[in-house]
Amino acid sequence: MELPTLEEIQARVIACERCPRLVAWREEVARTRRRAFANEDYWGKPVPGFGDPAARLLLCGLAPAAHGGNRTGRVFTGDRSGDWLFAALYRAGYANQPTSTHRDDGLHLTDCYITACVHCAPPDNHPTPAERDACLPYLAEELRALTAVRVILCLGSFAWSGVLRTLRTLGHRLPRQPKFGHGSEAPLGPYHLLGCFHPSQQNTFTGRLTVAMFDSIFQRARTLLTEE
Repeated sequence: MELPTLEEIQARVIACERCPRLVAWREEVARTRRRAFANEDYWGKPVPGFGDPAARLLLCGLAPAAHGGNRTGRVFTGDRSGDWLFAALYRAGYANQPTSTHRDDGLHLTDCYITACVHCAPPDNHPTPAERDACLPYLAEELRALTAVRVILCLGSFAWSGVLRTLRTLGHRLPRQPKFGHGSEAPLGPYHLLGCFHPSQQNTFTGRLTVAMFDSIFQRARTLLTEE
């Protein structure tokens, strides 16, 4: 059977209604809106991955933010985590600009693709295990379609465990699950996993994740790809 293309996967993600709780939440947020964005039309649907189809670096996060990706329709776009992420990608040479505010803002990624374990904004940013498991098959499809990917950068422990679960379904296994941490590494099949603290305000405001720490992860990813 012919594998779906990235465009087909993205279209299926956008149309997905597998998780009733997430459908209700993302649509409620889109209806009520935050006061700062009261005059904007929210996306209010599952948010697909995006980036370079020939990417060797895959970034995986947890889920879209309620007033970020759920508003703009592009993961990490229009929220504080994205401010950190796209600035770091720009410094590392993976993005053509250091900011991203909406889907049509001219952002272009080179050698990098960004996705998430869960494609709908969850209440309190906490998907249930069942919601995670319902969404991870999309990540497996993306990995099959992104044939050049060699380094998978997991932003946070949720993404780390989600990626490992997905790789196991694709037949890649380790004797035991490697522990997540900032700078954790694990070779697995054709991939090299990197762990990184999520660029959430909880981490960036407290200094748990600094600009230097974030940049070092992308430098490490670049080194690994250079060694390929």
